[in-house]
Amino acid sequence: MNSKISKTGLILRGFAMGIAEVIPGVSGGTIAFISGIYTQLLDAIKAILSFEPITAFKKDGWKGLWAKIDGDFMLYLLIGMAGGLILGVFVITHLMENHPIPLWSFFFGLIIASTWFIAKQIPAWNLTTIGLFVFGTVIAYLYTVVSPTNGNEALWFVFISGTIAISALLLPGISGSFILLLLGMYAFVVGSVKNLLIDFNTGYLLIVFVFGLGCLLGLATFSRFLSWLFKFYPNPTLALLTGFMLGSLNKVWPWKIIVSWRTNSEGEEVALLEKSVSPFHIGIENPQLLMAVFLMVLGASLMFIFDRLELKRVQK
Repeated sequence: MNSKISKTGLILRGFAMGIAEVIPGVSGGTIAFISGIYTQLLDAIKAILSFEPITAFKKDGWKGLWAKIDGDFMLYLLIGMAGGLILGVFVITHLMENHPIPLWSFFFGLIIASTWFIAKQIPAWNLTTIGLFVFGTVIAYLYTVVSPTNGNEALWFVFISGTIAISALLLPGISGSFILLLLGMYAFVVGSVKNLLIDFNTGYLLIVFVFGLGCLLGLATFSRFLSWLFKFYPNPTLALLTGFMLGSLNKVWPWKIIVSWRTNSEGEEVALLEKSVSPFHIGIENPQLLMAVFLMVLGASLMFIFDRLELKRVQK
């Protein structure tokens, strides 16, 4: 574990990542990216899902294995993520349904400021980095306006959904939860997790287990690819991921009107496809403009705080 990041700091980062992964449109990878642990997380995942820990165990025992997988770092991060996921399933979903404008406003401010601070990490912009930034922005924007499909509750599709969604988790600006929504699997998977926590049932357990196996496959393959990109092409990779974050802002724009509906696993009619509009649009009954602006500024301010804390941490 990087000794300059405290245990409490890692738990808080993990907590924020866990909450983010429950919200369609916000990525846990974004939180890792803006809080300075992204490449360390990729390296740890890559090490865990390889044969290197076995070799380290044979050579140095449990101590060598723990060091190889960056055990302290992953342990405290996962503790935080577990707490964030549980809170997200019960509390954040409630806020999404009852107070969407304040919630999206906060994340909009956080992400737009994050885009600026991450772009500053690229030492020199050239045609390649600018082109990848524009490409990433366009791709992420198009991804936010794609119509979701109908899901498939077969276990093989649950497995594939896990593989794809967890790969998105590792990408800043691309939400694993929104990928599940596009696949038509968000309500089914999140509902299964929620029901498993409330009423332990082997049927729900099987769904969550198969989804978890898909996630493991996605982590094992995609983490290696991203680590390779950061090792050999750091600036182009940063430019592409920064574009992803900027393009994803359309998804977290606070003011939206519902274009189409879907029926969730509980038989309720919920929004399927939404369109971003002005806060003064006739379809917005209560724009909560002052609250929204305040929370945008608060979210952006937190990024300034993160940036200053990260600068001090690096300088120590």
